[in-house]
Amino acid sequence: MQQLLQQAQKMQQDLAEAQQELAETPVEGTAGGGLVKATVNGSGELQGLVIDPEAVRTADASAEETAETLSDLVVAAVRDATGAAQELQQQKLGPLAQGLGGGGMPGLPF
Repeated sequence: MQQLLQQAQKMQQDLAEAQQELAETPVEGTAGGGLVKATVNGSGELQGLVIDPEAVRTADASAEETAETLSDLVVAAVRDATGAAQELQQQKLGPLAQGLGGGGMPGLPF
């Protein structure tokens, strides 16, 4: 019983360390051929957003069309970054979840 308790404590410590590492790992997503770049941490929290000035420099579009296009690019970049963060979560936390019975962990996308 003592050995089982020690194993559970070790897994809990490993999980906490992996979650901390994820929180500190930047992941980037892009849209529009790099016109918009979103950075999230490994937990999926938005950390930064960079919009290339070329994304708003249009001679043939109205302000409304440009704003709509820019909105779409921001959403796409954030989705791209969040998807990359989920893949990173799977890599870091997946083996730990398998050690807990393989059924995944509540709140995690696997």
